[in-house]
Amino acid sequence: MEEMNELVAMRRKKLAELREAGIDPFTARFEPDISTAAIRGANETVTKDELEVEHRFAAIAGRIVAMRDFGKAAFAHLQDASGKLQLYFRKDLLGESYPLLKKMDIGDIVGVKGRVFRTKTDELTLEVTEFALLCKSLLPLPEKWHGLTNIELRYRQRYVDLIVNPQVKETFAKRSAIIKTVRDFLEAQGFIEVETPMMHQIPGGAAARPFSTHHNALDIDLFLRIAPELYLKRLLVGGYERVYELNKNFRNEGISIKHNPEFTMLEFYMAYKDYRFLMDFTEEMFAYIADKVLGTLKVPYADTIIDLSPPWPRIPLLESLRQKGVPDEVMNDRDFALRWAWEQKLEVKKDASHAKIIDEVFKEFVEQYLIQPTFITDYPVELSPLAKRKPDNPELVERFELFIGAREIANAFSELNDPIDQRGRFEKQVEERQKGDVEAHEMDEDFVRALEYGMPPAAGEGIGIDRLVMLLTNSQSIRDVILFPQMKPEQ
Repeated sequence: MEEMNELVAMRRKKLAELREAGIDPFTARFEPDISTAAIRGANETVTKDELEVEHRFAAIAGRIVAMRDFGKAAFAHLQDASGKLQLYFRKDLLGESYPLLKKMDIGDIVGVKGRVFRTKTDELTLEVTEFALLCKSLLPLPEKWHGLTNIELRYRQRYVDLIVNPQVKETFAKRSAIIKTVRDFLEAQGFIEVETPMMHQIPGGAAARPFSTHHNALDIDLFLRIAPELYLKRLLVGGYERVYELNKNFRNEGISIKHNPEFTMLEFYMAYKDYRFLMDFTEEMFAYIADKVLGTLKVPYADTIIDLSPPWPRIPLLESLRQKGVPDEVMNDRDFALRWAWEQKLEVKKDASHAKIIDEVFKEFVEQYLIQPTFITDYPVELSPLAKRKPDNPELVERFELFIGAREIANAFSELNDPIDQRGRFEKQVEERQKGDVEAHEMDEDFVRALEYGMPPAAGEGIGIDRLVMLLTNSQSIRDVILFPQMKPEQ
């Protein structure tokens, strides 16, 4: 800490000296005419001798990330958004401006102009003829190039993480490409992008605990949305047939390598389709995204290779339990299921419903083995209050969840459009809330009214964008793919 204080003091001393000399250490403007990557690309095959003859000039700007001073000459590396390039400063060429180098530190942002050449070791370099300090860095960067290794510090100070760990920038560039490709795929299929409210009077569309706030002018309590589903389905009632929203959702729940309280979801709805169609559609979408962004359907993830090549297995939920040796009685007898779950040391409440017990058993005995893409289908109706019942078994619904890498990455179903059934499901959810289930749905009278006007048969799906990015960037924590994840207050 003492050493850090001394470094900061030295930089502030240089700042004062610059100002005393009439030099603005936070210059307002500099216009680069090319990036470091473009310089490299344009001169990749140009030889040292050819550069000596052609005299190619450039103006670039960026951060100094390394510097070596040899008295009458100095070398530095400048890093911009596209990469790095070596700089060469000569005292005899820069004259009176050369001493300004003594006031510069690693981390300073500079603008430079000069001639492109190759050194004796054939490294592409810019011989500086003019330079300006654009922003004085008052805090030192980590000493080593990969010096910022404290994980929590990396997340908390993402701005430093991005400077010193180039692969982090690559991850977020890839995230941007993934989201663009999602949009391209859906819009080519006739979807339109919409925006729905982020503050709801009734939190709905998912089983989750919301964040609450208060609107002073209206004097009403509001909730940050846990899902946009009920508003998007209102648009189906209104006559749109294919809609999607890339949306921020907020759930007042735990934080883990899989969960952040603020996260990004894709939700889309298609009239006149069902969940069977969506399984084919999802396979096509994921394959398209992987091919466009990565150029392959075989994706490295953790210690395995995920193969996104369609088709993917489709296993009914209850059958997936049987395949892992769960007794049939667990599926058929609620009291037996509860006793059996307790014997397996599962944390299941005494008054838990049969469906909730089955869900906990699935999470323990099946989910961890779903590494390759797998659709788990046909869930109990109680776990899916917004999904259409299966005609041949009304205790189950037409729903699937997609698991990849032992994580749920998508959830979809044939949408319930029977307003009478929907009201009954809401009423059942209200009963569960009264028993203490804070994640159960509340009654949404306006949504039921919308269904009473008539919603076409439809299929809808939600895909966790953060988890999709984790998969396609081989990231093991959701915090690695969110620029500014939620953190505890700094001590």
